[in-house]
Amino acid sequence: MFVAGEAVRVQKGADGSSRTGITDLPLHGGTVPRWLFNRMTKLASAISDVMVMEVGTEEYLMRLADPFWFQALTCVLGFDWHSSGTTTVTCGAIRKSLERRKDVVMVGGKGRMALRTPEQIAEVADLNDLSEDLEARLVYVSRMCAKVDNAAIQDGHSLYHHALAFDDRGNWTVIQQGMSDQSGYARRYQWNSGSLSRFMEEPHTAILGLRSDGALDMTSRESENSRKAAVDMVNDGIDHLRRDIVVVGKDQTTIDDWNGAPVKKLHMPRTVNWDALRKAYEFQPRDYEELLAIRGIGPSAVRALALTGELVYGCSPSWRDPVKFSFAVGGKDGVPFPVDCRAMDEAIHFLEQGVDQARVKKREKLDALMRLRALVPPDLDR
Repeated sequence: MFVAGEAVRVQKGADGSSRTGITDLPLHGGTVPRWLFNRMTKLASAISDVMVMEVGTEEYLMRLADPFWFQALTCVLGFDWHSSGTTTVTCGAIRKSLERRKDVVMVGGKGRMALRTPEQIAEVADLNDLSEDLEARLVYVSRMCAKVDNAAIQDGHSLYHHALAFDDRGNWTVIQQGMSDQSGYARRYQWNSGSLSRFMEEPHTAILGLRSDGALDMTSRESENSRKAAVDMVNDGIDHLRRDIVVVGKDQTTIDDWNGAPVKKLHMPRTVNWDALRKAYEFQPRDYEELLAIRGIGPSAVRALALTGELVYGCSPSWRDPVKFSFAVGGKDGVPFPVDCRAMDEAIHFLEQGVDQARVKKREKLDALMRLRALVPPDLDR
């Protein structure tokens, strides 16, 4: 959780692999003043130019998928440190700042702009002479990232923002955000091609948001057997599948009802897209990714297959929130513990170099650096 005036750190896996974090992102209404957005775009353009020149487009895209670096960038550009607008407005400024580039661009956005992402990819591909294969791959990436976060992960947040940044070599980063009607907070999902092995197994570089109870996570390693069962059920035939789902939907009793164990409260969706499941049966998907990629296979079908696999075949999916680590808050006074700023220091140092070399006015550089340094307390134990 980010706290004003205090620093944060993110925990890494033992192998130093992709990081996952959590922060509160309260939803704020209103729009950014035009004068402020123009300044944010100008500074984003200057920083992006320096970064691409110094480290290349692949590293630049990796930084956008880093939860620390992205959060620091939003503060440099002048946006509120704790607002959900740090995602939508910052991506808007980045997208605008990259419009004239050919080596790296950003498409998508909020609401209707998100729905136009495939169309925008086609426009960029035509202007920049990208191959048809690369264009098709990017459209697939955009679609699958959205499907995973809206259907394979059911955490009570509906996507309303989707941005895809990519370079001319096929490296990409996706930044999405979903909104919870119950908590009033947003959740950010960040992806990067460099850390992705499979779409269906813990693919994110970061998921940031409030923890929720009873979240269905079909991307968890714990859900591997559930994913296999779902594919088997679909390939076995629509009649068998319909019968199994109806049985579960009628609250079939289980051994938990009489052996004293807590009874699972698993609610079958009211409606299931049987046409989509029939198409899946006709297609005969080889794995869960192919199943999810079929049009019409959405949250209700995913949930119905997961519940049926658990109660009928004993293949349980993960019901734990995919946010595995949390940003640990350390106060300037060392309470609840001293701040470990190594990860944040790296992001800040990288951005300081970018701002310092950016072709903007001296006052704009100074203001940006002051906002950046405000993210962390005075140096401790250095």
